[in-house]
Amino acid sequence: MSQVHPMHPDLSMAQLHHFILVADLKSFHAAAEQAFRTQPAISLSVKELERRLGEPLFEKNRKVELTPYGERCLPLARALVDHYQQVSGEMLRLANCEEGAVSIAAVPSVASRLLPGILAEFARNHPEIRLTVKDGSAREVQGMVSRREADFGICSLWEDDPSLSFTPLLRDSIGVVCRGDHRLAGLGRALVWNDLQGERLIENGTTRLLDNPQAQAAIAESHFAVSNMISLIAMLEAGLGITTLPRLAFPGDNESLVFLTLDEPAVERCIGILTPRDRSLTPAAASLLQTTRDQLVSATAAI
Repeated sequence: MSQVHPMHPDLSMAQLHHFILVADLKSFHAAAEQAFRTQPAISLSVKELERRLGEPLFEKNRKVELTPYGERCLPLARALVDHYQQVSGEMLRLANCEEGAVSIAAVPSVASRLLPGILAEFARNHPEIRLTVKDGSAREVQGMVSRREADFGICSLWEDDPSLSFTPLLRDSIGVVCRGDHRLAGLGRALVWNDLQGERLIENGTTRLLDNPQAQAAIAESHFAVSNMISLIAMLEAGLGITTLPRLAFPGDNESLVFLTLDEPAVERCIGILTPRDRSLTPAAASLLQTTRDQLVSATAAI
């Protein structure tokens, strides 16, 4: 028999499967029935496998009997077919979002207020997907997406980056947060920036959003800068000053603090999805991204 690809024969999974069927059933006819093929087709498939291997797998007699070479090849063929089925099955499960992992980066206000409902919905539909949530400032979220430490991010855009794409989804108003017994809380109206003159302002990670002249005048009189939300809330509760926060970032369950609307001019932050511009997402990440887009606006309306 002529040799074909003696070092690395191009073996067909179908041919290996037919070989295993014939060897197990000891019949070309029975193998053809189980494979839903004709007997000549099964015979031709096995002969082609023998041609590619360069050695006969079955003895040349009326009995369907393996050659010594065929006996050695049978367990190898089983292992190869089993491995192929395992790998192809895993690839299909990944494509169908039946397994895999997704990592999301989000600013804390989104991670705590909006993501739980979105992730719960996704987990109900894809229970086998492992989800990881990383929170940080908008700058940190952008860095995690850029460094591929997160599949996508939910935040306001920190700075333009040609490698990333930002899709705006909702707007979040900026207001003043202070103790309920503070004089500003007693005004009984929406605040204007001049109301903040002379107040002790505690800066935080969102203060950079205040880029209008009236706000800058207030920031110039700031006394503290705090990046950690827990520390910020503790300082506010202690009466050390006031701060500005997006409405989503305000701890609504806090009984001692209030959120006061700011006008003239109103300031908002734009929350959106940050994704790699020239890199596609995994099927699982793309599915979660779509769920996030579908639910983010409606989830915000419920707050």
